[in-house]
Amino acid sequence: MAIIVLDRDGVINHQPDDHVTSVDQWIPLPGAIEAMAQLSRAGHQLVIATNQSGLARGLFDLDDLEAMHAKLRALVEDAGGEVAGIFYCPHSDEDNCRCRKPNTGLLDAIEAEFDTSLHDCYFVGDQRKDLECAIAKGCKPILVQTGRGQHTLASLLSNPEPQLAATAVFADLAHFADFVLQ
Repeated sequence: MAIIVLDRDGVINHQPDDHVTSVDQWIPLPGAIEAMAQLSRAGHQLVIATNQSGLARGLFDLDDLEAMHAKLRALVEDAGGEVAGIFYCPHSDEDNCRCRKPNTGLLDAIEAEFDTSLHDCYFVGDQRKDLECAIAKGCKPILVQTGRGQHTLASLLSNPEPQLAATAVFADLAHFADFVLQ
């Protein structure tokens, strides 16, 4: 089955005003882990694409990030699913890298790793940059209203952009999973 790309902070886990900087601060959103496990059990490959500029800013280190991702993987595995891959951009906006969303470098890396095209795959995010990245790569943009999603939705409604008009909106990752699994 197809890959489903997920943003991390605000989609899978709570997103504080700044950054999640430790494994203790990495707290899954209600229903997110089970939704991921359900999608995985149904044959979807779940791949995370996440900007992690806190690394470049020195707010946490690679060991902290790896601990967060180990916790995420363990929770999904305990629920009977699997995370196929986690791809992250360690740069800040000032670095002007190709991998920081809305640029498509993370998605390019996913395509190379899995030897596939992400065209027409779902990309679930809570921010405009996630949606813009999805569209730039030919993915189907999905907005969840968790994290910064309600703010993003209000922004899209007040300032509509034609390329984002096809974005499907769900309350959270669990509602998106219900839609996919119908």
